[in-house]
Amino acid sequence: MTALLHLAARSAWNRRFVLGLIVASIALSTFLLLGIERVRQDVRHNFSQSVSGTDLIVGARTGSVQLLLYSVFRLGSATNNIRWDSVQALAKQRQVAWVVPISLGDTHRGFSVIGTTPGYFEHFRHGERQPLVLVQGRPFGAGNDQVYEAVLGAEVAERLGYTIGQKIVLSHGDGAFAANDHVDKPFTVVGLLQRTGTPVDRSVHIPLSGMEAIHLDWVAGAPMPGMAVTADAALAQDLTPRSVTAALVGLKNRAAVFSVQRWVSGYPDEALMAVLPGVALDELWEVVGAGEQALLAVSVLVSVVSLAGLMAVIMAGLNERRRELAILRSVGAGPWQMLGLLAVEGALVTGLGVVLGAVACYGLIAALGDWAGLHWGVALRLGWPGPGEWTLLCGLLMGGWLASLVPGYRAYRLSLADGLSPRI
Repeated sequence: MTALLHLAARSAWNRRFVLGLIVASIALSTFLLLGIERVRQDVRHNFSQSVSGTDLIVGARTGSVQLLLYSVFRLGSATNNIRWDSVQALAKQRQVAWVVPISLGDTHRGFSVIGTTPGYFEHFRHGERQPLVLVQGRPFGAGNDQVYEAVLGAEVAERLGYTIGQKIVLSHGDGAFAANDHVDKPFTVVGLLQRTGTPVDRSVHIPLSGMEAIHLDWVAGAPMPGMAVTADAALAQDLTPRSVTAALVGLKNRAAVFSVQRWVSGYPDEALMAVLPGVALDELWEVVGAGEQALLAVSVLVSVVSLAGLMAVIMAGLNERRRELAILRSVGAGPWQMLGLLAVEGALVTGLGVVLGAVACYGLIAALGDWAGLHWGVALRLGWPGPGEWTLLCGLLMGGWLASLVPGYRAYRLSLADGLSPRI
């Protein structure tokens, strides 16, 4: 076997240029397959880590996936708000331990602004029930002198270079027009959150009272003509919110989750719905699952084309090697050894391509994993290949070896027909 390996390696080295191109092709296929699989796994991991410890998400009646997307991932917009008295009624249920209302819709230089209560920093969990941690400053409070305070996610602070004490101006809606800026009521940064790898990093958190204050002189998404309420004058008014976008709910006992969900669905004064975050995430993956499978199918097709190229190159060079095979026959090599030589050569080429592709993929993840998390919001983790990745690697190796058996069988037949006098 050692002699066969040595012979196959020397033979392949003599055709190193052409086989080098095939190795590069297989390496790129491996890189593509492993890269898509790793990105798919890490995107799922990041999504699943975005919220934990929250038993229910309550919002206006809509689709469960849509409610999850806008309340947790800041994607899309709510079809309607829920009234503040509905939130208070929910908080009074005996099975409910805490309720954190959130109000969305404004932005700051492209980052979402979330109005909430100080309880957000106490109850919100991400990952494995990890709490939010402030690396600088403090959370905003509920006092009248803390209405215009803001706590920034890690990515907001890093990208915009904000520090404690910075004054920031929020924009109504997506901030596409300068006229929609709340320039008369700037907020002061009082806290910076530690990076979480979740949408929290890309959010600006302000008190619900602050969200209400900046909209006192606004109606239907536009400033009221001839009316302007200054920042100090707003503090003298009732800043209790009239409505919020959604509410995160924690229960005293998770066994009561379906009971509370039924109460929310049957709430008589307003059309509400409550979703379990885990169930909504599963529904979300069912929606995007077709896209994932399509990407994987394209990668598999690229790999098949690469392996077909391997087979074609060996087949094309077979006629030129008939004299080489005849010489091997003359020194005692049998037809089965001819077949074995081509099979070992194909396995070596495939194995080298797979190893190079895997090294390139994991090397790129190690180099750019943190950068991807900072710029794309998807932290790529360097780790030992999972079952899915091992399956793809084994499939590539097996496919390459099987593809090499076709020219091997051809060599076997030629060596029987040609004997020591090949007809070239």
